[in-house]
Amino acid sequence: MRTCVPLMVVMLCSLAWAGKMESCASRCGEKFNRDADCQCDHHCPRHGDCCEDYGDLCTAEEDPKEPSPELEEESKEAPASSLYLSPSSCQGRCHEAFDKHHPCHCNTRCQEFGNCCEDFESLCGHEGFSHRSDAITKEELQDISERIYRADTNKAQKEDIVLNSQNCISPSETGDQVDRCSEPLFTYVNEKLFSKPTYAAFINLLNNYHRTTGQGEHFSTQQLAEQDTFLTEVMKTAVMKELYRFLHQQNRYTSEQEFVNDLKNMWFGLYSRGNEEGDSSGFEHVFSGEVKKGKVTGFHNWIRFYMQEKEGLVDYYSHIYDGPWDSYPDVLAMQFNWDGYYKEVGSAFIGSSPEFEFALYSLCFIARPGKVCQLSLGGYPLAVKTYTWNKTTYGNGKKYIATAYVVSSTQ
Repeated sequence: MRTCVPLMVVMLCSLAWAGKMESCASRCGEKFNRDADCQCDHHCPRHGDCCEDYGDLCTAEEDPKEPSPELEEESKEAPASSLYLSPSSCQGRCHEAFDKHHPCHCNTRCQEFGNCCEDFESLCGHEGFSHRSDAITKEELQDISERIYRADTNKAQKEDIVLNSQNCISPSETGDQVDRCSEPLFTYVNEKLFSKPTYAAFINLLNNYHRTTGQGEHFSTQQLAEQDTFLTEVMKTAVMKELYRFLHQQNRYTSEQEFVNDLKNMWFGLYSRGNEEGDSSGFEHVFSGEVKKGKVTGFHNWIRFYMQEKEGLVDYYSHIYDGPWDSYPDVLAMQFNWDGYYKEVGSAFIGSSPEFEFALYSLCFIARPGKVCQLSLGGYPLAVKTYTWNKTTYGNGKKYIATAYVVSSTQ
């Protein structure tokens, strides 16, 4: 496959892939806007309604002399592993962001506010305070992503999918909502893939959600069982075994069951994006897709896209990026209409197994929550961007996945 625009252009535009109307571009510091999909004011971290790129575009613009210390601390990004360590100790939490759900804190200003954990001085108050000995390095991420890539034996082969990508447009044209492709994206998919256990378990989950935010999700006993079946099946694969082995070696999880329980919470735990409690989850947003205020959000999965296109519910419009891979999985960033609602740019792996996407997004959320996570697939650089849901938590202050999607590498 070919790259239809220079990678540098895609890099500059990658954060806009979530949609211009959901971006803080040119909006940092504006007042609360009731009609906006998301906010870019100084109070949005506290209320949990920031746009997805708020941390990247706006926190650097904040005046450090402005007298709002609590908000300043809340706006800082959390260190990679702080979501997965004890909230009552500073072990592995030095320099973390302020989190009101934690009983004590380990950031640079906790002494000023008198809310440091008891072991702050012994663990953080020394020379080299900013060093994190337990951080997962970029090189380690690239190595494990290559191992996951090689382990994906359930991926599509070249003959399993025939793509018709048609028109490539520039990033500046994505807001035009013009259908530049007269034919579907998928000319052919070998649906025998879908009989594989992880594919079948994944597909069973896709229709368990109301796509409109504001409608609470109420799962039946069978639907809850389908979540467990999916986790059971993916954990049987070499892909997820590689991921667990790596995270276990990194001291993130002491047992496979602890890992599975955390995956279930972070991906399937419900939170509210609208007016009703429990109307969304990371899995619904990323893999099934949602509609909020008349626009498509999330929806980053090729299987879901193919099945909806086959039913006549998705109309493929164009693409702005076609990855360099000559086999599957590949990456495509595309524009489309989903049953009357537009997606300005939706990036997705093409031809990957469900466990492959689930593994890479989980890896990046655990290792680089709220940041760009630089990976390597088949010798090519790639990056994944994740966002944490900051309004509610589970367990001892752990955060749910808000979204995860592919962006171009910043290498």
